[in-house]
Amino acid sequence: MKKQRSIALGLWLLGLSRLGFGQAGPASPWVSDALPRLAPPASLTQGVWLKGDLHVHSRHSTESTNNSVGKILAFSQSVGMDYLAITDHDNHVDGDVAHHTWADPEFTSPSVLLLYAAEWTTTRGHGNAFSAQPYDHRRLYQVRDQRDVVVGAVKRQLGVHLSANHPSGKDHFGYSYDMLESLEVWNSVIWAKNANALMIWDDMLSSGRKLTGRGGSDAHHGRPDTPAQATANSVQATANYVGTPTTWVFATARTTQAVVDALTNGRVSVSANPFAPRVELSADLNQDGRLDMMMGDNVAATGRPVRFRVQLAGKMAPDATYRVAVIKNGGAFDTLQLSGRHPVGEFTDTPAATGRTYYRVQVEGPATPYPQVPESMALSSPMVGLSNPLYFNFDPNF
Repeated sequence: MKKQRSIALGLWLLGLSRLGFGQAGPASPWVSDALPRLAPPASLTQGVWLKGDLHVHSRHSTESTNNSVGKILAFSQSVGMDYLAITDHDNHVDGDVAHHTWADPEFTSPSVLLLYAAEWTTTRGHGNAFSAQPYDHRRLYQVRDQRDVVVGAVKRQLGVHLSANHPSGKDHFGYSYDMLESLEVWNSVIWAKNANALMIWDDMLSSGRKLTGRGGSDAHHGRPDTPAQATANSVQATANYVGTPTTWVFATARTTQAVVDALTNGRVSVSANPFAPRVELSADLNQDGRLDMMMGDNVAATGRPVRFRVQLAGKMAPDATYRVAVIKNGGAFDTLQLSGRHPVGEFTDTPAATGRTYYRVQVEGPATPYPQVPESMALSSPMVGLSNPLYFNFDPNF
């Protein structure tokens, strides 16, 4: 009797085995051990840092005040901006920004590169479209209520860079993040309200999306020329205006296309204002003393330790010490204290040989004066700047 039970148990287990029970499950068709061949990083020296603002509203946004295109550009030139995106609300002109903002006779500058841009303003949230040349923005506006698959197809046909605005605030982006090239992780001068935007960014990065983090002042109001022109919102111009924050791009040339390309590729840093230190994150992959990659670059991990370098560029506050928080895969990894005229710090870690790893940094410290926007310092403090990530083993076809 006991023997018969053993035979029956054996046959039952054999049946389960044939059905797949007790064995390793089938391999996921979406997972591959082979990472697609990654292009080597572009030059770390053949380029120029350009600073600008990627979210500004002129008089063509009907809720703005005292902020003509000419006034915006004159101010931008006075504080040394290299490029600018005037992103007026498309719903205020039925999507026809080409015959409003872009057709404004003041939409020209001898020194500031002007992107063709607009704020895609929908019931499902807001996003900015950026382009180096004019495009038919009305097509994007016309599909604002369509499903993501339709919106995504039109966006690709237009060839624009699409970026989500204020992702954790009012009018947050409610479409698929797979349509995006970048995310506004620092909106306006009030730094405190951006903490949740960083959380969303880290969630997207951890999921395998290689999304550039950028800033944007979202400034709507300029200073009135006369007391009679003042409005209830005129005070905002002394606290939040062009450059609060400032987005820096490492561009291959001083052209609008190079600005958009750098933004897409993630060679980007964000500072509290045009005069605040710019943080740069790079890495020496084989510790031979030569830097091999910078922010936005994606390489295959070797399983060996990597030396990372954090550097602050520009003018430092006198006798300042800056606190650098190193973020790895969305979590706190290390903290550096940097000081001196040319602050530099290093840390070492081993990115996983398989699976994704990314590193980025945030910098806190004394506020840098912005005399042209004097009330901004108190609102942006203590944040000084943040970097974009360095990526390891991210699938470029994701």
